[in-house]
Amino acid sequence: MAGSKKAAKKKATDKAAKKSGKKVETKKSAAKPGVKSAQKVESKAAKTSKTAKPEKAAKPAKAAKPSKTAKPPKLKATKPTLAPALTAEETAAALAPVPTTTLAATEWVTQPAQALAPTPGLRLAELDPEATPGWEGTREEAEARTLALGEEMSQLQERLFAEGRTGGTRSVLLVLQGLDTSGKGGIVRHVLGMVDPQGVSLRSFGVPTEEERSHHYLWRIRNSLPAAGRIGVFDRSHYEDVLVVKVEQLADEEEIERRYEEINAFEAELIEAGTTIVKVALVISPDEQYERLRERLVRPDKHWKFSLGDLHTRERWPAYAQAYETVFERTSTEAAPWHVVPANRKWFSRLAVSELLVQALRDLDLGWPVADFDVAAALEALDASASLSLD
Repeated sequence: MAGSKKAAKKKATDKAAKKSGKKVETKKSAAKPGVKSAQKVESKAAKTSKTAKPEKAAKPAKAAKPSKTAKPPKLKATKPTLAPALTAEETAAALAPVPTTTLAATEWVTQPAQALAPTPGLRLAELDPEATPGWEGTREEAEARTLALGEEMSQLQERLFAEGRTGGTRSVLLVLQGLDTSGKGGIVRHVLGMVDPQGVSLRSFGVPTEEERSHHYLWRIRNSLPAAGRIGVFDRSHYEDVLVVKVEQLADEEEIERRYEEINAFEAELIEAGTTIVKVALVISPDEQYERLRERLVRPDKHWKFSLGDLHTRERWPAYAQAYETVFERTSTEAAPWHVVPANRKWFSRLAVSELLVQALRDLDLGWPVADFDVAAALEALDASASLSLD
């Protein structure tokens, strides 16, 4: 009964739908919302994936070309301001003699060369190493004058050097003699240190080498003479061959006597060739030497300056004093005199040597060398290149 009712109801519904033109879907054919559309999308995507061409691989980027080194900007040469020609007064000033040092000059009551000359029969035991012969000024005045002399010495040396560079033949030789610790090195450092080192040649003479012993004793001296235009300095010298040799009895008396004359002839030869010789003997007392040697032993930074031979020499002090006295007597000549400088006071010995050296340079009457070329033509050629390109 119930089944017949359902069938009748269904029949009535279908009939109503037919009249309205609507299609009634059966329960079997009904689909869930969204399923059909999803299937269409998937189908379309599948077709697309089959027909789509694969993407081409991206080409690798080309390596960047190295940048060319940038050229520096061209520098434009600027025309320099030409120095004006010297006036007559300026030219005269440039060529004028070097001014003589006047600072504290009056403190020398006797000229150094005269005050320091060895007197006949000089005995070093009677010489006061603390003395300042000829000088009556203070230490402060002496040190100030030494510096002023250094400026004059420097200007004179430059002219001597210029002369040697342009064909001159003159030179100066400073001979320094003295026992150990007498201050020879200090003279070199504090006096010669005030001038241009390129115009100075220094040579220290110690015990002769094997090669030097194979030659005449003056061989090593000749090989060390200053070139033209230079100031030569001998820290010890050929006089070691009549001092040490005599005291240590390395040659007989006849040979030593012959050497005095040989040295005089050698120095006369040098003077004739254009070398001015300044000979200085620095004299200190035994007590002063003791203090200076002791300082070298108690100070580690001074050990390098000490030698056991210094003690050997010290033990022979009287013999060396006598040997020096004979040297003064036999080799102090008019052309190359000795100067005996008390050296306990270092400031005085440095002043004294500065005075002697400067006077030797003054006596050369040094000027500036005259040009051996056409100065006007050279100046014109230089001015023509004033705007020289820097390319």
